[in-house]
Amino acid sequence: MANRSTDDNSGQASGSGPEPVHQAVLGVLEASGPTRGVALVLHGGKSHSREPVEARHLSPARMVPFARHLHRAGRKHGLAVWSLRNSVRGWNGPDMAPLQDARWALRQIEEQHPGVPVYLLGHSMGGLTAVCAADHPQVEAVVALAPWLSPQTPVANVAGRKVLIVHGTNDRWTSPSQSLAFARRASAEAASMQYVALQGAGHFMLRKVRLWQTLATGFVIKSFSEGTGAEVRPSRAFSQLLPESSVQVTL
Repeated sequence: MANRSTDDNSGQASGSGPEPVHQAVLGVLEASGPTRGVALVLHGGKSHSREPVEARHLSPARMVPFARHLHRAGRKHGLAVWSLRNSVRGWNGPDMAPLQDARWALRQIEEQHPGVPVYLLGHSMGGLTAVCAADHPQVEAVVALAPWLSPQTPVANVAGRKVLIVHGTNDRWTSPSQSLAFARRASAEAASMQYVALQGAGHFMLRKVRLWQTLATGFVIKSFSEGTGAEVRPSRAFSQLLPESSVQVTL
């Protein structure tokens, strides 16, 4: 487990004592043998908050089943799954704190596994983080679940990457229409772009949770197999839900 320190001087007057230090934390589910690829799991958060992220918070806890599901599918074939717990809960405007944490995590992966393909899986703010961090040279694919996207989200970062965006039609926290608009804008840049609308699903992935997991795991496993030649295939359920030729699907 690796930690990253982040100085946070919010609320600290000059001379009032040492500044609190918040740390990003990486948890690793190792591959069974040599690591041939790494999935990096990124959780959601808030627009503005300097509060440190704790394991008990729902945003990181929500991604634990996704990490485990993905690890079960890929570990025997060389896929490791790394989960990042951000230093603070907020995006915090130009600070883009989760993106800084993600770039730190990608440096740790690069140091331990130089040259291996990386697959980003993020929910909500983590989906935005995944899109923005996709320009790292080892990243090959991105899965963004109910991502927090806007007209300002850069499309150049996903150039040459395989991208899957999944959004519930009843999401009231992040915008399905903005996700679809981003998918359309970025389709010319990305190596591939697929968008799935989950009918009646909300932001927190409680409804149709198996669909969310099947789509996320299946897309990463498919990208991993294609990129490394690993003898693993996504589940039959994934292939039925999202045929290769599909660009936009409603489930």
